[in-house]
Amino acid sequence: MRGGQDSMTDARKNGSHADPPRIRLLIADVDGTLVTPDKALTRRAIRAVHDLRDAGIAFAITSGRPPRGMTMLIEPLALTTPIPGFNGGMFVAPDMTIIEQHVLPASVAARVVATIEAHGLTVWVYRGTDWFVQQAESPHVAREQWTVGFPPTVVPTFERLLDKVVKIVGVSDDLDAVARCESETQKTFGRQVSAARSQPYYLDVTHPSANKGAVVGWMASFLHIPASQIATIGDQPNDVLMFAKSGLSVAVANASDEVQRDATHVTTSNEEEGFANAVARFILPNANPAGGKT
Repeated sequence: MRGGQDSMTDARKNGSHADPPRIRLLIADVDGTLVTPDKALTRRAIRAVHDLRDAGIAFAITSGRPPRGMTMLIEPLALTTPIPGFNGGMFVAPDMTIIEQHVLPASVAARVVATIEAHGLTVWVYRGTDWFVQQAESPHVAREQWTVGFPPTVVPTFERLLDKVVKIVGVSDDLDAVARCESETQKTFGRQVSAARSQPYYLDVTHPSANKGAVVGWMASFLHIPASQIATIGDQPNDVLMFAKSGLSVAVANASDEVQRDATHVTTSNEEEGFANAVARFILPNANPAGGKT
């Protein structure tokens, strides 16, 4: 399912042939899904968002990025819905006013840092609107800075920064180590945290209420739209959590086979207009028949 438009499938999860739900909101993951590998919005993606609104379907984005790291998307997409950053750890209005946030207890944050370091991963800490690292030259820092549009603060220790932490990230190019750390963190902390990979080399650890499945529930409540009328699209294991909570889900073809299996549909890759193709083929045909703006 890695090819062009012909790779798109509308196979149903669990073999079900039930009529698709009427969609009133689409929630899109950003990196690996909405934007290209070069972190760009294509003209077709922008047009697709406008087509959604013309059909009476609201549009929202969610990401492991900090809210500040999504500001460059607000104007071209004319976003008006709340923006869940940190995988739902912080919800902000398009003007960056904080609506709600979920922070880790300091004692839990300290133990999470220790667990990540024990697996040989580099640690990043997000607190409020700030991003903290211990080494500016460590893996993926430069790339992340370019992606989110602001630099981290370099500190010698995280010791005095572990209260009010929204997200902790474990980073490594040893992908097996990241997977092992994910499993160990989930086992050790249970329901005290949400731990899932947002990229093969990133392990995101947040408050248990801060995950993309909870984002669907929060947006459903805030916008008064049943979760069954919400569609989601993504590419990573943490997106599977929102697939499970939404009425319709789409994986892009650059997602792993495991992620694709958990989606209702599979579209083309984010290099091949996967987002725009998904909107045209799977979302717009299921627009709310009542029409009008949501």
